[in-house]
Amino acid sequence: MPSFLAIFTHENITSFFESYKAFGPIVAILLPLIEAFLPFLPLVAFAVANANAFGLWEGFLLTWIGASAGSILVFLLIRKFGQMRMLNFISRHPSIQKLMLWVEKRGFGPLFILLCFPFTPSAAVNVVAGLSRISVWQFSLAALSGKCVMLFIISFIGYDISALVKNPLRSVFAVLVIALLWYVGKRVENRLNIRMSQREDKGGS
Repeated sequence: MPSFLAIFTHENITSFFESYKAFGPIVAILLPLIEAFLPFLPLVAFAVANANAFGLWEGFLLTWIGASAGSILVFLLIRKFGQMRMLNFISRHPSIQKLMLWVEKRGFGPLFILLCFPFTPSAAVNVVAGLSRISVWQFSLAALSGKCVMLFIISFIGYDISALVKNPLRSVFAVLVIALLWYVGKRVENRLNIRMSQREDKGGS
């Protein structure tokens, strides 16, 4: 019985991505788009699969189109239906109201920074932005540019996954980069939260 690692041969990996590519670019766009509605789905895995199946640039572009469209669709749906009774309880929550006010005041910058990093809660960002009064074009610009940066980094790291398997040093480097992105993203997120709390304290005093 072959070992688990023996499955990850160049031939098997190539065969998998060729099979995935056979579904066509529509599926490559739809999977990241659906992830915006179902955030438990692995966007990173979709980005890596697209980059390996379609090539770095085309795969990145397909993932970016899907993920950006998904974020903007969630934003628009929340903007349109967020005040309905079944969703109104979300906007009445004190912490959500604070986030909404913060997004409205700060606009593009913090949204762009949060969406630049993987592992930040982009689904929550989409919802809060939709409930806030930030303009559609501001959010769209932040989503398009932030997702562009984040997904290109992931696609670049994950491109040619067979080389990652064959070259342990490259695999370690990729893991370290992803861990660094996670750490920096969390630090930025925490820093923005602290600044928001400080402004609220000043406003209340």
